[in-house]
Amino acid sequence: ISQLRGDFTWNSVSGRSVGLKPVPLQSLSELERVRLKDVAFRRLLRDRDLGCPITIPKYGHKHKKSLRLKLDSLSKEKSKDKETMPQAFGIPLSQVISNDRIHKQRHDPPREGHSDPTELMLSFLHLTSSFKRTNKELSSSNSSLSSTSETPNESPLPSTVDAAPRTRRRGGVSVDCITDLDDNQSRLLEALQLSLPVEAAGNRKKRHDKKLSLNPIYRQVPRVVDLCCQHLEKHGLQTVGIFRVGSSKKRVRQLREEFDQGWEVHLDEEHSVHDVAALLKEFLRDMPDPLLTKELYTAFINTMLLDCSDQQSAIQLLIFLLPPCNSDTLQRLLCLLSTVAAHAEDSMDNQGHEITGNKMTSLNLATIFGPNLLHKQKNSDKEFAVQSFARAEESTSIISVVQRMINTYDTLFMVPADLQNEVLISLLETDPDVVDYLLRRKASQYS
Repeated sequence: ISQLRGDFTWNSVSGRSVGLKPVPLQSLSELERVRLKDVAFRRLLRDRDLGCPITIPKYGHKHKKSLRLKLDSLSKEKSKDKETMPQAFGIPLSQVISNDRIHKQRHDPPREGHSDPTELMLSFLHLTSSFKRTNKELSSSNSSLSSTSETPNESPLPSTVDAAPRTRRRGGVSVDCITDLDDNQSRLLEALQLSLPVEAAGNRKKRHDKKLSLNPIYRQVPRVVDLCCQHLEKHGLQTVGIFRVGSSKKRVRQLREEFDQGWEVHLDEEHSVHDVAALLKEFLRDMPDPLLTKELYTAFINTMLLDCSDQQSAIQLLIFLLPPCNSDTLQRLLCLLSTVAAHAEDSMDNQGHEITGNKMTSLNLATIFGPNLLHKQKNSDKEFAVQSFARAEESTSIISVVQRMINTYDTLFMVPADLQNEVLISLLETDPDVVDYLLRRKASQYS
């Protein structure tokens, strides 16, 4: 494997030349996303003076102890039954994702036999492939193919590691086998293959790169967020003052309780757009750690002190520091908000009839959502007792940052070629075989 100097073009082992292009963040493998975090961190320290220390947010159940105590006392008050612990609201995002996965497992009927076409194809490939065991250390419980027909937009079932060797597992082809398949098989597998994140697969120990999957991880967006966004995109784009107009507190509380009890909730046209909008805001507001995290609060605000041309890349680098569940959820939310903003103005349909705009510009939306996405810990009085003028300035910066995110949503989650290049260089030092596999995948994605 060699990199052509002065360019983002690589030559793979097979002699194929691959020129790196911008790709969506979610198309990167779990390993690449972890390395991208390091690359973005180094780049921020080197090229962007944000005038504050930058800390990479922790990933996983960091609020576990304090939250457990809080919820225990809460559940004791409500009843002696521990099952009153909420499933969606007011708990860490990674825990919500984990609860959603269990919910999905409970509500999806188990498959029997090879009724699923993906399973049939995998079994075929499983039988026809030569299983060389060259890179054993790259195998991990979550590197094997999930034999499910789910779309990448849904959380998969947890992968259970059985005692049988991987080669005997029905429909499972591990990553190190993919490198031995010919191009057509490899491309097919890559289209089918998505992994659970290590954290969600039950491995709570300190991560090592060897345990990370070489495949994209499933999109980690809470069920409540995704359902609210879908509902508002379908029913709310022409609603004037969406997110501003009041809702029914009783109906919102009812919906909240249904999600918190792990019920199967279906939002349809009968549900008020304003109730669903209020529910979405409430979910974001009640997160123990804001979506853009407390660690990066000052850094995000200080991007507004940079030259206009540097602000965009600094915001993007900070987003790459977020845990996958935070960046995936942010991406889903910004997709909704940019769509709402695109329908703000009045317009004409094909027949010349006027379509009323929702009047919610990106500035209006950022004013509403900014304080929910980016805020300090409410109870740190010392830190929060700043002069009202300074606080007003911070508030303006929060709105500006979120408005910029809404306006540049299309490019914000595209990983530039130069950053991918640095990721591959860092991997080349430790895992050249991995780099060759990733280059082949990129080549097939481009084509």
